[in-house]
Amino acid sequence: MDLRDYLRILRRNWILITAITVGGVLAGGLTSVLVKQSYTAETQLFVAIQSSGSVQELQQGNTFTQARVQSYVKTVDTPVVLQPVIDSLGLPIAAEDLAPKVTASTDANTVLINIAVTDDSPAQSAAIAQAVADSLIKAVDSLEKPKTGGSSPVSLSVIKPAKAPSSPSAPNTKLNLLLGLIVGLAVGVSAAVLRTTLDSRIRGEEDLRRITDAPLLGAITYDPDASDRPLLTQAPAQSPRAESFRQLRTNLQFANVSGQARTVLMTSSLPGEGKSTTATNLALALAQAGQTVCLIDADLRRPMVNEYLGLDRGAGLTTALVGLADVDDLLQPWGEDNLYVLTSGQIPPNPSELLASSEMKHLISRLEKVFDSVIIDAPPLLPVTDAAVLSQHVGGVVVVVGSQKLRHHDLEKSMSSLKLVGASVLGIVLNRLPSKGPDAYAYSYYSHDEKAQLMDAEVRSRAGSRAKVRSTAVVNEHLDPDSTRPATVFPLKR
Repeated sequence: MDLRDYLRILRRNWILITAITVGGVLAGGLTSVLVKQSYTAETQLFVAIQSSGSVQELQQGNTFTQARVQSYVKTVDTPVVLQPVIDSLGLPIAAEDLAPKVTASTDANTVLINIAVTDDSPAQSAAIAQAVADSLIKAVDSLEKPKTGGSSPVSLSVIKPAKAPSSPSAPNTKLNLLLGLIVGLAVGVSAAVLRTTLDSRIRGEEDLRRITDAPLLGAITYDPDASDRPLLTQAPAQSPRAESFRQLRTNLQFANVSGQARTVLMTSSLPGEGKSTTATNLALALAQAGQTVCLIDADLRRPMVNEYLGLDRGAGLTTALVGLADVDDLLQPWGEDNLYVLTSGQIPPNPSELLASSEMKHLISRLEKVFDSVIIDAPPLLPVTDAAVLSQHVGGVVVVVGSQKLRHHDLEKSMSSLKLVGASVLGIVLNRLPSKGPDAYAYSYYSHDEKAQLMDAEVRSRAGSRAKVRSTAVVNEHLDPDSTRPATVFPLKR
């Protein structure tokens, strides 16, 4: 991963990182509140040699003293020093229990001994520190006294008496908060990286590019009101959702610039990715651009187009395929534009066989001769084989990918199944993308977006012209009794 990937991880998981970081700070603060306060009193001793010889003798004595100081430091937490302290202060503890409270140290190349005592009481810590210093002086004097008699050559004296501390030494609230912040931030970033590594869901275009190089025809912005108002005509004209479908229409036109894919199959990998709403709204967008459009609900297992458009599906595609009625009588006009809908009809026991039949191929061929665009809403690819079978009868396939719903391996399987049957994949539509954030789909430059709008207007103008010519030609051909083309009447005009 490069720097951009890490930045994207941070942007995707900033809430998680912030929450864990705040939790670390709170844990540090809670620790400071729960930990019992303790006080540390300090005292300092100076070690000297009792001699008045030459300079050389003084230097040798200083070296001797520095070497002995290390031994005195080790002596501080022994019973020889601590037991007299316990006896003098009347402490109700043993020397082994007092030793952890006493700390002795010395600075390098010095003859100074630092003694620190930590206790729950500031006065008690100062009293113990002073008593330890006095006891160490007596212990060293006794230990260093020559056996032959005489005074000890080493003299210890207190140069910094112990005082009762005014503030507790522990807990260190600032340090605990800082440590909580650092640890929380580190854990949060690690959790974000781990979560992204383990998360195989497709969240945006970058994830899509790791799986397939199929063109991204468009990205549908998530709208919380789409569940109640799923149609393009129900959304404000300038809303991001409406603009997304218009951009999809434009990109689809240029992806099919040769015009060979007049019939487009809309499918997805799994249910619930929004293929039916995408197919319906794409048909609406194409009709608004002036094209004559036929929308077919070929999801013969869970048909939804009739519910979105408020149409009756009692007679539809299956009715035409089994020969109970002609498709002329089954197409239902919808709206003020040239949009005609062929609902699913009754759900059959053998959907795959019907969609793979020659009657379905012939039906698509008839519709292509009359309509500028035929949009087919097909079942998902992975649960059933209907879409893969039907893709062989159409000019192109568009795969709808539900953002944050579909996983990498599912899309890989879907693309492989389409490749296996030789389907022509026009591109992919990312659905339910956020309008903001690292996974939002937007153009980098305003000029490019403006250019896309001009191209969209041009395509709409051309499509309108083609629609008018095609409608006139079909009607005239039907009215011409000498025409050699079979008369095929669709309700192109109301």
